[in-house]
Amino acid sequence: MARKFTLTSRSAAGQIDFAGDLNEEQLAVATAPAGPVLVVAGAGSGKTRALTYRLAWLVNNGVDPSRIMLVTFTNRAAREMLSRVEVLVKQKTKDIWGGTFHHIANRILRRHGKILDISPDFTILDREDSKDLIASCVQEVGVDIRQRRFPQKSVLAAISSFIQNTLEPLEDVLAGRYPMFVREADQIEKVLMLYTARKRERQLLDFDDLLSLWLRLLTEHKQVRVALAEQFQHILVDEYQDTNAIQGEIVDLLASGHRSLTVVGDDSQSIYSFRGGTFENIITFKDRYPDVREYRLETNYRSVAEILALANASIAFNSRRLDKTLRAKRPSGLKPAVVPAQDHYVQSRFIAEYVLHLLDEGRSLNDIAVLYRSHWHSLEIQLEFQRRNIPFHVRGGLRFFEQAHMKDVICYMRILQNPHDELAWLRLLKMLPRVGSALSGRIWRHISNADETFKLVCEPQTAGLLPAGARPFYAEFVKLIRELAKLDSPAEVIDIVLERCYDDYLLSHYDGAELRRQDIRALANFAAQYNTVEAFLADVALAGEFSGETVVTGPTEQEFVILSTVHQAKGLEWPVVFIPWLADGRFPTDLAINTRQELEEERRVFHVAVTRAKDELYLVVPQLYRNRSRSLIMMKPSRFLTEVAQNLTEHMELEEGLPHLIAGEEK
Repeated sequence: MARKFTLTSRSAAGQIDFAGDLNEEQLAVATAPAGPVLVVAGAGSGKTRALTYRLAWLVNNGVDPSRIMLVTFTNRAAREMLSRVEVLVKQKTKDIWGGTFHHIANRILRRHGKILDISPDFTILDREDSKDLIASCVQEVGVDIRQRRFPQKSVLAAISSFIQNTLEPLEDVLAGRYPMFVREADQIEKVLMLYTARKRERQLLDFDDLLSLWLRLLTEHKQVRVALAEQFQHILVDEYQDTNAIQGEIVDLLASGHRSLTVVGDDSQSIYSFRGGTFENIITFKDRYPDVREYRLETNYRSVAEILALANASIAFNSRRLDKTLRAKRPSGLKPAVVPAQDHYVQSRFIAEYVLHLLDEGRSLNDIAVLYRSHWHSLEIQLEFQRRNIPFHVRGGLRFFEQAHMKDVICYMRILQNPHDELAWLRLLKMLPRVGSALSGRIWRHISNADETFKLVCEPQTAGLLPAGARPFYAEFVKLIRELAKLDSPAEVIDIVLERCYDDYLLSHYDGAELRRQDIRALANFAAQYNTVEAFLADVALAGEFSGETVVTGPTEQEFVILSTVHQAKGLEWPVVFIPWLADGRFPTDLAINTRQELEEERRVFHVAVTRAKDELYLVVPQLYRNRSRSLIMMKPSRFLTEVAQNLTEHMELEEGLPHLIAGEEK
């Protein structure tokens, strides 16, 4: 069969056929007059198309491309939009200032930074270089991080970044996000001030400096602000709901003269407060621009009507939102299926078996995604897929057991099972205060050839290989592994490691310590089903060995089921989506239901998850949870399911063999 290619629609005169290429909603956006424009663009509504054609409309109507700024959240998105515009208008668009906030800030600062004593030749530090410079500042300030619990370089870098992106003072950031370090506020402030000074001395900027210095340029130097506001006659911002405080201020200052600002976003998909994104930018836009023209993109080209009905009904429970109702362009399809599973093990079994059923029905692996609220929710699912040889790919992150904090804890069990495990010993020894690579290597060489490795580890002569300052920490380590060696239960090993030493290590070494702690507790609950460390490690090893990179059926590319957190899946779509762990305390997570604001963001996360599905959506509800003691805890179905009308979903009853669909509540 001959392949077909559809050319961009144009009139006989070669002009763009805006009315023919766009639906009515998109056309209104593309051809909106100058001034403040708010485009509330629902999921799957073609917002990128509308924004692209608005750019084309401006250029087509004589606006100088060099006076247009397009801000996106990836440089790739900007490049793709600008290349489409170039095809449409048949002229070069390289003069449009397109890219991410950081990309445009880099250009602005190289041109105007001298007024802030920034050389045009400044160097941009990557994340690792930033952390290393912070570490040297900690030493220079004289903080002994081995004698006290003090945030390590990665945590300090995260604190610095959050301060700059949210414009919140250090005290508020520590109180709200890092309360364990409130008593260290003075020392942290000294480190961060020195970090700033060292960067300025050496003409170094980190990613966050690009934005904060751009903002300084606009707020402290009126002549630059006026010049830039005059230069950019039209500003367009994509994914506006994800902007943070500093980005919002920059946009408002740049638009302060002409006020021709088009922002496109979906308040229902504002889910990044944990990294500084602020819902307020989009929700209060009309307050800052009272003369705004507001447009809605509500025609959804992605999902069947039944999936959109659930999405609309759920998000309507949020009190602070911009009203819109998604309408399906596609014909009717299957209702979302609510799948009650006996427990989280049956939940994993169902997902794996139903994936195989879908493959038998003609679906490909690439058609399927499992989207979860927290990474640890995928633990049993990953293992179940591995056991059944179902290739999968964890999007945007490592597999559960490959994460650094998982490896740290598992290494304690590895040395219990195999005292000659060099890599495990070296990893654990380097975690001790005042013990680095050289000292850990020295200890390993001393114990490596011993017949009774554990006995030699505990001998005073081994501790004598370390400097005096490290010996007390080594003594605690020896005491711990002696205690662990008496245990058979892997769950008990994990609990004791977390309680005795690793919790403090998490807080000081890793950003997002609470989420990592949840992972470790989930690992302990999972490990409780094993009677021995050896049996547990065997399954973990098999999970790590299975690469998930087997070529299955695709003639030219590999196929996988995608496993992803909802946050990593934003902007993507699949024909079939599973959402597991739909129980209160899991989704919504118990960390996010303390305030109305937190709960409403959690409901927006659910909205994003639901609207990733095109054809089929499976909402899996574990009814029981087996805790550490193997006792059963009743789970309440997620409020996101119970609060909506039950006729919006079908119930799927799990029986031996294939699941059986039952409409509504009837059995």
